[in-house]
Amino acid sequence: MLRDFDNLVSEKMKGVKASAIREIFKVAGKPDVISFAGGLPAPESFPVDAIKKICDDILSADPITALQYGISEGYMPLREAIWDRLTNKFGIKREDDELIVVSGSQQGMDLTAKVLLNEGDGVICEEPSFIGSLNTFRTYNAKLYGVPMDEFGMKMDVLEKTLAENKNIKLIYTIPTFQNPSGITMTLERRKELLSIAKKYNVTILEDNPYGELRFSGEDVPTLKALDTDGLVIYVGSFSKVFSPGLRLAYVVANRGIIDKLVVGKQATDVHTNVFAQMIAHKYLTEYNIDESIENSRKIYSHRCSLMLSCMDECFPKSVTYTRPDGGIFIWATTPEGTDTLKLMGEAIEKKVAFVPGNTFMTDIDAPSNSFRLNYSTMPDEKIIKGISILGDLLKSKF
Repeated sequence: MLRDFDNLVSEKMKGVKASAIREIFKVAGKPDVISFAGGLPAPESFPVDAIKKICDDILSADPITALQYGISEGYMPLREAIWDRLTNKFGIKREDDELIVVSGSQQGMDLTAKVLLNEGDGVICEEPSFIGSLNTFRTYNAKLYGVPMDEFGMKMDVLEKTLAENKNIKLIYTIPTFQNPSGITMTLERRKELLSIAKKYNVTILEDNPYGELRFSGEDVPTLKALDTDGLVIYVGSFSKVFSPGLRLAYVVANRGIIDKLVVGKQATDVHTNVFAQMIAHKYLTEYNIDESIENSRKIYSHRCSLMLSCMDECFPKSVTYTRPDGGIFIWATTPEGTDTLKLMGEAIEKKVAFVPGNTFMTDIDAPSNSFRLNYSTMPDEKIIKGISILGDLLKSKF
C-alpha cells in the first residue's frame, strides 16, 4: 500500500511551489538551448587561479581551522574585513549594528523571516520581486502585498496606502539597486521617502543588495542602510555576484538585538557557515584586489547588456517594451496586455531559447503575466545575437 505523502506535508509547505527558475534550469541546461533564464554570473569573472592558490595556502598554513567547526556568527577575520569594506566604501556602520555571515543571501532572507514573522504577518514586496524571497515568506505563512513599480522604483503612494489599510504588515522587502527581475534602480528621493514612510508606520525594511556593485553606467546611489538613521533597515549583502556563487557566502547587518536572534535561528538551521569558504573569501578580500575583479565583471556585463539591448531594439516588435538597466544582470520585457508569457516560454523552449515568465515573480504566482525576464550575464556574444533573433521572430509572429 502506497502512503499518502500529501497528508504528510505541512500546511505551510503545501501552497509553496518549486521555483520555476530552477525547473527551467533542467531544460535550459541542455547544451543546445540558449538560456537567458538564469541569474548566473559570467564564468570568466571567477578568480580561479587566485582561489587555487588561496586554498593551497590555507591548507598548508591553517588546515585545522579550515576543516573544524566554526562559530555561528562567522569567521571573525572575514567579519572584520566585511565591516571594513562596508564602512569605508559604502558608509554602512551604526554603533548598535552587528553582522553575521550566512550561507548565501537566501539564508539571510530565511533567517530574517524566521525571526520576525508570525503566521499571518504581512510582507510588502515590489511587484515583481525575487521568487526565492517570495517563497521564503510563503513558507512562514506570511501574507504578501505587492506594490507596483515604475522606472524610479516602488511607487510610494501605493506603499503608504497599503500600510495605512493593512495593520498586519511587519516587513517591507526591497531590492532597490538593479532589482531582480526588473533591473530598475530606486532613486535617492524614493529611498529617502521609503525610510520616512517605514518610520511613520514602524515597519522594518529588508534591503537585499546582491547586485549593487555591478553598476556600469550612471551614478551610484547610497544604500538604504547607509541612509538609515533610525535602525529600520536589515541589510543583506552577498559575495555570489562579485566573487563566487558556489561558495554560498553572504552577510546580514542589522541592530544587535536582531542579529542575536538570527544567530540563534542559524544554530537551529546549519550551526555555522562553511569555514573553509569564509577563509577563502577573507584572504581574497585582504590579499587580492576585489575591486579590480568587480571592474572586470562590470565591463563584461556592460558589453553584454548593450549587445542584448541593441539586438532587442533591432529584432523585437515595437509593441514589446523593456527596461534599460545601468547595472546588474537582468532586463524586464513587457508584451501587450492579454499575453501569457508562461505559454510563450513553452513555445520559446521549443525553439531552443529560454527565459523566465513574469508570473514567477508576482505575489499571485497563478495569475497570468505579460512580462518576462532576460539575463544577459552568462551567454557569449554569438548566443545573445542568435537567441534574441529567434525570440524576436517568435514575438513578431504574435504581435
